[in-house]
Amino acid sequence: MPSTQKNLVIVESPSKAKTIEKYLGRNYHVVASLGHVRDLPKSQMGVDIEHDYEPKYISIRGKGPVIKDLKKEAKKAKRVYLAADPDREGEAIAWHVSHLLGLEDDGKNRVVFNEITKDKVKQAFKTPRSIDMNLVDAQQARRVLDRLVGYSISPILWAKVKKGLSAGRVQSIALKLVIEKENEIKSFVPQEYWTIESVFKHGKDKFKANFYGLDGKKAELKNNDQVQEVLGRVNKKNDFEIDKVTKKERKRFPAAPFTTSSLQQEANKRLNFKTRKTMMIAQQLYEGINLGRKEGTVGLITYMRTDSKRISKVAEAEASKFIHEEYGEPFAAVKERKDKNQEGAQDAHEAIRPSSTMRTPKSLKDVLSRDQYRLYDLIWSRFVASQMTPAVFDTMTVDLSQNGVMFRANGSKMKFEGYRKVYQSTSENSKKDNILPEISEGDKAKLQSNDPAQHFTQPPARFTEASLVKALEENGVGRPSTYAPTIDTIQRRYYVKLNGKSFEPTELGEIVDNLIQSYFPDIVNIDFTANLEDELDNIEEGKENWVKVVDRYYKPFAKELESAEDKIEKVQIKDEPAGMDCDICGAPMVIKMGRYGKFYACSRFPDCRNTKPIVKEIGVICPKCKKGQVIERKSKKNRIFYGCSRYPDCDFVSWDKPVGRDCPKDGHYLVEKKVKGGRQILCPNGDYEEDIQK
Repeated sequence: MPSTQKNLVIVESPSKAKTIEKYLGRNYHVVASLGHVRDLPKSQMGVDIEHDYEPKYISIRGKGPVIKDLKKEAKKAKRVYLAADPDREGEAIAWHVSHLLGLEDDGKNRVVFNEITKDKVKQAFKTPRSIDMNLVDAQQARRVLDRLVGYSISPILWAKVKKGLSAGRVQSIALKLVIEKENEIKSFVPQEYWTIESVFKHGKDKFKANFYGLDGKKAELKNNDQVQEVLGRVNKKNDFEIDKVTKKERKRFPAAPFTTSSLQQEANKRLNFKTRKTMMIAQQLYEGINLGRKEGTVGLITYMRTDSKRISKVAEAEASKFIHEEYGEPFAAVKERKDKNQEGAQDAHEAIRPSSTMRTPKSLKDVLSRDQYRLYDLIWSRFVASQMTPAVFDTMTVDLSQNGVMFRANGSKMKFEGYRKVYQSTSENSKKDNILPEISEGDKAKLQSNDPAQHFTQPPARFTEASLVKALEENGVGRPSTYAPTIDTIQRRYYVKLNGKSFEPTELGEIVDNLIQSYFPDIVNIDFTANLEDELDNIEEGKENWVKVVDRYYKPFAKELESAEDKIEKVQIKDEPAGMDCDICGAPMVIKMGRYGKFYACSRFPDCRNTKPIVKEIGVICPKCKKGQVIERKSKKNRIFYGCSRYPDCDFVSWDKPVGRDCPKDGHYLVEKKVKGGRQILCPNGDYEEDIQK
């Protein structure tokens, strides 16, 4: 009967569906499409190049039962609403669902909200709109271009290098950046330089100062001869003259609230989260967490795919109220923040912030998992700090000299905590106050000691996940939603590998990069790719036609493709001799390159399929069975641990590296362990330790 009909709301995920249904009440039924329901076919290009790049969408394999249920629910519904995420991808999902259900193109059935709270959701359902085809076209343009590039280059890589390889627009740039960094490191020539840190005495007070310059000019010390020349000009018996004392008040302003990129970077540095993990947990916080009987399921943060730093007036007012009550008026910012967005940033959403400042991390600790709590605490703290007053420091610089040799001492003392009461980013200097004695121009100071030190300039650091995301963002390559899958892809393809926290290119990655650089230069041209991102933004804003944008990009690429197919020669990845024989057939073993790195294989493959992993022995006999060698292994999460080479016959494992000696106190094997300030050799039972030098 009509009176029992309900409104149907379709979202992407079951957890989001559960949260929204509680807010909308019994007249609404909320179901999940479980992401996309239609896409380009996997078995073919799926793009009609001759007819305006028309995409040939098909229902995604395995989604038949979901689509059937959606159609069944839509048929009996009073009205259908599409409430996918508020971005290009969400708009495309809504459009595909609308097509499958046969909904009217101009029907006002699209509902969007940036935070999943009762008020925001109910408010959004009061003003549904039509599907925004500009957003859909921007997503289509990206999808079609990525398909044209990927499905054109990948078969060439399969034929010329090895099966299973792929290439894409953004992943090729990411790989190029990692390799360019590696080449910088390889070609780096260290430069020698010296410093002189000296201790001075003024009255009863001692303070440190560093060599600054000679005869009124700043100078660098490049070798020990120059150091000795400087020290030779200093007479320890004579006083140094205090030439200049500068006192200033310095303000340090809080960082802006998080964007997707800055959240991924900070979570990687501070929490050691991979970009994919950060986005997964942020999605959980956005879609809703059950806070118990009193509040039910609530979305704790605003939408987490954004490059805007904007904050709503309502959120600012609530944060100001909280700061006044919790920390006092001096900590609450008086002026509205004006954070400048990155060039080309879309301002459709706010920055990432808590849906309510009043939900402090401490109040939610019992209902969140450990990782959810840590990420929420990071987002909440950063947002609250962004609405607080600057930290204030008293700084002091003292210049002193003797016989033309100049030293400088820098001191600072925190005068007012400001936002640092709540949050301090990883980029900030967290050193303690360095307080200099009260000193005036014209005073004297006596040199107590000199400490010359030799240094060498260091090569640039390899990319971590955080710094690679930053580089992609700074170069305008990709958008918030693309960073995590891009970094994941180049690792899964074994184009790069993680060594600790740093990315290193693999031999396979260098081969693929060399081919793409040589034959498809536009694909790895950062400016070309960044300009395309701007054009996709123009499509979203209705300023460009998506077919024309795809055509401008694809036509020069098609010429490169035609040329490449003829010119690229097959790349032989030569097997290396392993220096041992196969223990099954006796033929020589070789080292082969596989999808996940190198491994030992019989040279008679495929007649003999014997393979072995390449293991790294550490030169220590297994302390448990006394027969096998201790070898370095890696866990599923790429963490190094140590085990016996005779596994599974011997099950010895240790996270810490055994050193091949026993504890003199209880006979337990000793291990090398990383501790604060360095490494130590110690007994796992905790009753013996020694310095690593021993």
